[in-house]
Amino acid sequence: MTFRTRLFFASLLASALTLFAAAALVSWSVYRIVDERIERGLVNEARLAAETLSHRQPATAAELDAEADALGRLIAARVTFVARDGTVVGDSEVRTEDLATLENHGSRPEIVQARAEGVGMARRYSATLKTEMLYVAVAVPASAAPALAEVRLAMPLTEISEQLAAVRRSSLAAMAVGLAAAVFIAWGASSLLSRRVRAIAETAERYAGGDLTPSKIDYGTDEIGVVGRLLDDSMREIANRVTQHETDRARLEAILNGMNEGVLVVTPQGRLQFVNGAARRMLKVEETPEGHHYLEIARHPDIAGEINAALHGLSGGGRELTLGGDSTTTFIARGAPVASIAGRGAVLVLHDITELRKADRIRRDFVANVSHELRTPLTAVRGYVEALLDGVSDPSDERRFLETIARHTFRMERLVRDLLRLARLDAGQEPLDRAECAIDSLFHAVIADVSSELEARSQRVVQRVDPDAAVVSGDPAKLHDALRNLVHNATSYAPEGSEIVLTSSRKDNRIVLTVADSGPGIPEADLPRVFERFYRVDKARSRNTRDPGGTGLGLAIVKHLVGLHGGAVAVANRPEGGAIFTIELPG
Repeated sequence: MTFRTRLFFASLLASALTLFAAAALVSWSVYRIVDERIERGLVNEARLAAETLSHRQPATAAELDAEADALGRLIAARVTFVARDGTVVGDSEVRTEDLATLENHGSRPEIVQARAEGVGMARRYSATLKTEMLYVAVAVPASAAPALAEVRLAMPLTEISEQLAAVRRSSLAAMAVGLAAAVFIAWGASSLLSRRVRAIAETAERYAGGDLTPSKIDYGTDEIGVVGRLLDDSMREIANRVTQHETDRARLEAILNGMNEGVLVVTPQGRLQFVNGAARRMLKVEETPEGHHYLEIARHPDIAGEINAALHGLSGGGRELTLGGDSTTTFIARGAPVASIAGRGAVLVLHDITELRKADRIRRDFVANVSHELRTPLTAVRGYVEALLDGVSDPSDERRFLETIARHTFRMERLVRDLLRLARLDAGQEPLDRAECAIDSLFHAVIADVSSELEARSQRVVQRVDPDAAVVSGDPAKLHDALRNLVHNATSYAPEGSEIVLTSSRKDNRIVLTVADSGPGIPEADLPRVFERFYRVDKARSRNTRDPGGTGLGLAIVKHLVGLHGGAVAVANRPEGGAIFTIELPG
């Protein structure tokens, strides 16, 4: 709908509403005037009739009814005489012999009011006459007729309706003439205004399309002309500022979305204005959060507390927290207030410090474990050295002490050697010497290295090599070390006389090597951590509940050696019992 059409209909509607309101007001005024006039007339006529009857001599019921008929003809209204007990003793609309059939009028509202105040009035529907009636009752003062107490007059309200209908007809005619004039005036005014507004609209559309050349239209000197010139002057400035703003906003969003930290920008009303991709991942938000209240998205109490404090102008020192049910992921939330023209907003930054906490825990555990692993053999060595210095009378005890010292010294040497190798692996100082390596030869070499341990525990190794997985590309020495550590681990935990299974198979384009034992398996809670340095599973899994004598670094070395090859190592429990270590290498 065009502006001209809307202006035309708006003017026409305003005129029509004014005419309707005027007609309604006139109708209401006439109704009130006529109604009040009829009420006053009936009251005066009723009082006159009551005053006349108060001087009448005693009369019979027939005489009173005849008097009611005469008064009804004179004043063109229904006249009813009511006795003190409420019975009707005369009625201009009812024959004398039918008076006894009328209901008792003592409870009628107008009669009750007349007895209390002298004059009573009521409006209600008459079932006898089938129309709305106005009733006026007046008490008869000191009537000479003891049976007569009140005179009641009744008149139908049709007269008001007839006069009101005439006013309505006149109002409708006047309204029709007014509407015709309003149509003509509204059409002319809308035509003049629409031409000028259309010129301004065309200029605005041209600006919206990117054409910012100055307009040559003469807008005039009135208010519309001022608006047109202001639009013409300011639109280009606004366009330049919007362009600069969009450029700055796009640059800022690109920077924030490229950050690893989560960023939430909150308006003074608590609504999210911007949430970068990192924050959506941290808070696990899938839908578009902008426009929502921050409590709908950031439901963690510490995050809500930081934002609330920032909105109140406080800069917190940050809170460390975990989100959702993943207690292994740690964040630091820091909120800061941001002042703007609209009020004080807030910015919340979420730092993922999971790796820092993990590295700190590994460092602390590493120091504690190295201290423990070195202190235990050193304590034993020191004790046996002190015993030897004090002198040992039995040569067999002296030899046993020396063997114990040698064993613990070898354990410390092996620990230091494993630590140095892990350090070289971490630093990338062990390059790969790739070659085609036969799996059979690799398995045989590993079994030969641990043959003494296998014989001591009456264990045997079963090899299964698929034809399409007989050769792997890798560093034979490093693959040998990785498999030897896994087989040594299996011999330590598998029961005596059990079987250790080495297999090689192909899965898609990868070679899968497995080492399976039939020991007690690994508790589910320990499976994710068995490849950590110095991590030991519950001793109940080791044989005879004693330490198998390892350094706790073998599986960590295996993980690094396999990682050098671009592979992965995993561990799981076998359904039939025992653990199975799986190495996947590129085929």
